[in-house]
Amino acid sequence: MKILLFDIETAPNLAYVWRLYEANAIDVKSNWYMISFAYKWLGEKRIKAYSLPDFDLYKKQPENDRELCYKLWELMGEADVVIAHNSQAFDVKKSQGKFLQHGFPPPKPFKQVDTLKVARKYFKFDSNKLDNLAKYLGIGEKMQTGGKKLWLDCMNGDLKAWAKMVKYNKKDVDLLEKVYLRMRPWIDNHPNSNLYNKTCEKCPNCGGDTTKQGLKHNRATTLQQYKCKECGAWSSKPLKGIIR
Repeated sequence: MKILLFDIETAPNLAYVWRLYEANAIDVKSNWYMISFAYKWLGEKRIKAYSLPDFDLYKKQPENDRELCYKLWELMGEADVVIAHNSQAFDVKKSQGKFLQHGFPPPKPFKQVDTLKVARKYFKFDSNKLDNLAKYLGIGEKMQTGGKKLWLDCMNGDLKAWAKMVKYNKKDVDLLEKVYLRMRPWIDNHPNSNLYNKTCEKCPNCGGDTTKQGLKHNRATTLQQYKCKECGAWSSKPLKGIIR
């Protein structure tokens, strides 16, 4: 099962407004565009990133994100599962909007694990932001950027700002992976690794070895319970069949 962890960064919309608070735009000067993304394949060590200056198109059209988006489109097409924080409302939808704009066909279908939705479904944290989750779990914190100035400096072509943006983007993916791995044993609807790996009694969440832990009964079926030796996830299956 190929799992892609990723995070995108975007430029803001530029618009004319009458006021700063709860402003309704009079006119939009330029729409948002993708400025960078970082990614990692689960199981690999290296976090990689691409930003607009990595492509030749940037020299003539610095706001044209077509080549950047195409690279992300290719990666999503390789994935069985994609993971991001707030992926279903932001990262995946924003990316797919750009794919549509640039005339790309849909990538190969993939499953999603949205760590924001996982946090909301299974736990009651004071904040579900990635930075707060990482701090609460004791696994790190987001890199400080100095605020919106970093985005504005990138938009103005400051190459030092671009380097900092990529570093910030990569750090988010590092935290994303750590948060995901801590929460993974709790996800009872996680994409089933057995279906991808052609196994029957491995952990459906992480693919690790399991041990039998007694039987579970519902109104119609008796199921064998399993506990993963590696991640600690619980799973079950009918006495014949694949763990689900």
